[in-house]
Amino acid sequence: MAERQTDPATDAAVGSQQGSWVRLRTLILLRWAAVAGQIAAIAVAVQFFTVQIPFGLVAAAIGVAVIANLVSGTLFPRNTRLNERQAAGILVFDTLQLGVMMFLTGGIHNPFMVLILAPVTVAATALSTRSTVLVGAVAIAVTSFVTWINIPLQTATGILQMPDLFVFGLWVSVTISVGFIGLYTRRISSEMRSMSEALLATQMALSREQNLTDLGGVVAAAAHELGTPLATIKLVSSELVEELDGNDELRDDAKLIGEQANRCRDILQSMGRAGKDDMLVKHAPLIALIEEAAEPHRERGKSLEIEITCIEADPLDQPILMRRPEIIHGLRNLIQNAVDFASTKVWIELCWNDDRIAIRILDDGKGYSPQVLGWIGDPFIRHRKSQAEHGQRQAYKGMGLGLFIAKTLLERTGATLHFANASSPYTGRPHPREKSGAIAQVEWLRDTPGLEATDTSGALGENIHFTHDAG
Repeated sequence: MAERQTDPATDAAVGSQQGSWVRLRTLILLRWAAVAGQIAAIAVAVQFFTVQIPFGLVAAAIGVAVIANLVSGTLFPRNTRLNERQAAGILVFDTLQLGVMMFLTGGIHNPFMVLILAPVTVAATALSTRSTVLVGAVAIAVTSFVTWINIPLQTATGILQMPDLFVFGLWVSVTISVGFIGLYTRRISSEMRSMSEALLATQMALSREQNLTDLGGVVAAAAHELGTPLATIKLVSSELVEELDGNDELRDDAKLIGEQANRCRDILQSMGRAGKDDMLVKHAPLIALIEEAAEPHRERGKSLEIEITCIEADPLDQPILMRRPEIIHGLRNLIQNAVDFASTKVWIELCWNDDRIAIRILDDGKGYSPQVLGWIGDPFIRHRKSQAEHGQRQAYKGMGLGLFIAKTLLERTGATLHFANASSPYTGRPHPREKSGAIAQVEWLRDTPGLEATDTSGALGENIHFTHDAG
């Protein structure tokens, strides 16, 4: 399969997915660490330094962070990856929550004020420049506010307060640190990301050239194998032309045979050049793309059925998708996973309308285990065995790497993936010939950049016009 060269639309689609590198679970764990640190700092300050703080308001501020973590961990799967807006919103929330804590515990006089740099650093590492500027602006605004408006820290001996010169100096240092660390981290992460994308583009270009080279080898082999019979035809036709000197009609037919042999030779020589310009290498109808992805798994003992499920979907007017290697390889991995665990049959359901394109892959196997359902898409899934599984050796145990690769590749194209079981409640038993096993759904919005072909007028490339002069 020849790989498609990168274009601006594809680059835009890939770039739009960079914000999805941050896992929700990672930010939740960081917030739990922040909550634990806030509680520990308050306990030490009160117990050993007799600091007086408004316990009710402080507990409410910490409680908001705890509730946000519990809600996020309950409503969303553990392997959820946040988009740009969601990640920026969470970091702004953490900045504001820390600002409230600083307001209640002395503001800039609190030595833990330096922690305001943490959300800015995360944003600069994983998010875009716009989101980094947003989080940094919120951090500077919070720092400025709590510098001049705060509830002072009090002990049995009085109010803990620094001179105005030190207060101003700390405000300036924190503000400059927000800008400097944000800019420094952003610059380094951008260079690393650019290098990664450059290496990926190089790898794809190398793979494409390798495939085209292989195509040229096939053409050369065909020309070599057909060279002898074509040469024989040419030789025989030349002899016939000489022997039929007195019969003009048969002589013309013999000349035509020789000319057609020459034409076959010319076609073989030009196939390598014309094949590279064939637009079918670059895009194909949706069903053809699914057939290509499913082809390696049709002879593995399981039945594969492709069906159109939407009433409004017209088979004669199906979407024409770019033959991006990420789409084909990702779908192929999902189909392989379904075939691996199916009992007898796998269904591939296609649905499209003016707004979206959806592909559902179902099987009649056991389905996803509830212990791993929330972790699907993470590499090397591990879960504790049940009592029934102890002492048993499974013939095949998926480690999740294939689904991770499929999920990552398809999300690079702008797709959204969902995994579920067709049967509820989960029984752990296959139901042959029934859509009762695992479900993997891939969905794109039709306005996703780089997904559909914008110009299909030259699908077969330029036709070469051949003429024949019978005279």
